[in-house]
Order: sequence, then structure tokens, then C-alpha cells
Amino acid sequence: MCRAGASAAAVAVALSLTPPVRAQVPVRHTEGLVHGFLALRTLEGSTLADGDLIQNASGTRVTTRLVFHFKDGSLHDETAIYSQRQSFRLLSDHLVQKGPSFPHPLEMSIDGLKGQVTVRHTDEDGKEKVDTEHIAQPASLANGLILTLLKNANPASPPTKLPFVAATPKPRIVKLEVSSAGEDPFATGGTGRKATHYVVKIDVGGVAGLVAPLVGKQPPDSHVWILGGPAPAFVKSEQPLYNGGPVWRIELVSPTWKG
Repeated sequence: MCRAGASAAAVAVALSLTPPVRAQVPVRHTEGLVHGFLALRTLEGSTLADGDLIQNASGTRVTTRLVFHFKDGSLHDETAIYSQRQSFRLLSDHLVQKGPSFPHPLEMSIDGLKGQVTVRHTDEDGKEKVDTEHIAQPASLANGLILTLLKNANPASPPTKLPFVAATPKPRIVKLEVSSAGEDPFATGGTGRKATHYVVKIDVGGVAGLVAPLVGKQPPDSHVWILGGPAPAFVKSEQPLYNGGPVWRIELVSPTWKG
């Protein structure tokens, strides 16, 4: 994805106390140098933020940064570092969300080698809090990798469950259920194309009743469109960027020239 995504970065999640599922995705297409220009919009088309997806690779180590600068001064900034050998493995992820567009600003760091997650946030009294949790099976985490994993997925049998760390004050693991909704047509210039439409659902598991007071309701599904073929590419996504947030659209944009 140009974690986006998500980042996605990216996906707003409910909390779950069920253990993660190991779901490493094989490398079918190696990642390399990328700089994509993005726009974050409401579903009605109003532009909220300008973004960049910046990626580089050194050997089997890939660094991807997804950043959105909002018109109201808010910032969404996520950097994921992962390895791409036989399968993708998250090494680290650092997410910053702050400004008026984010009701609960926070900073989350994931150490995929140590299996440790640290979240810095401000409580209702304005005091800074730091929560650290150790997680199981960190090698299969999808944080910062969702678009990359979907570009490498087989549309006929996408990864059914991906463990994901919720960007909430107290870090928890949830499961992302991925399914294919077929192909949707789009065009570039006068050329018609088709993109695979993936649906990403949050699985709150059998303990939903325990976490309902913290979550409030089932999060909305996220949608990601990937162009297939010999060089798969991100086309767009529709997803919340934070827990309880609205669904926003992320799309590629082309430069405009003055004069």
C-alpha cells in the first residue's frame, strides 16, 4: 500500500484478550524504493491532510514511513521497519498521533524483536502516562505492514487472520480478519483497470462483553483496493485512523504545477 495504511496504519481497533494467531505472509514481491503522494479525505471528498509514503530498502531490511500533515495542524506519523526474507517480519513500529483531529493523542512504539509495546498518552487529568506490555508471537504482527501484506496476498486465499496491536492507551492484541470482495473497476486516463477489493474486519472474539465498556461498539470494517499483476500496487483505502474515529479515504494523488 502506498499503511497507507497502514498504516494502515493504521486501522482503528477494538480491544481483545484472546491470543494472537501466527499468520506470517510469504514474500511474493520484494519491496524497494518508493515515494508516493497521498491525500486523506472524508468519504464525501473533502481533503483533510496531505501525505507521503516514503520507503527504502537495504538488503532484506525495509523502512516505510507514512505521514499525514492535517490542515488543522494535526499529525499522523508512522514508521515501520521490517525484514523480507521468506516471509515478512515486523522489527519495529513507531506511531505518533497528535493534534485536534485526534481526541486521544498518543505515541506507540513496538519492538518486534523483544516483543514489547510502549504507549505514551495523556490521561483525563492532563498527566502523561506510559504503559508497557509484552506480547506473544511478535514476528507475525501486521502493524505498519497491512498494505505490503495485501500486495503479497493471493486474492483467492488472502491471510484470514492477522495479529495487530491496538493503538490504545493500554496496548492489546486484536485479530484482523481479511477477505476478498472481488474486483472493482477504475480507470487511469482512458485506460480501464480492476483492483482487488479487500475487506478487513476486527475480530473482538468471545470476550467482547468484557471489553465493550472500553470500546463502545464494533469498529467499522476497513476496505483496501490493490491492483494486481506482476507489480501489485495500492490504489486506495477507506478506514478509520484511530479507535472510534470516522472512516476516511486514502488515495494516491498526482503533482500539480504552478505557471
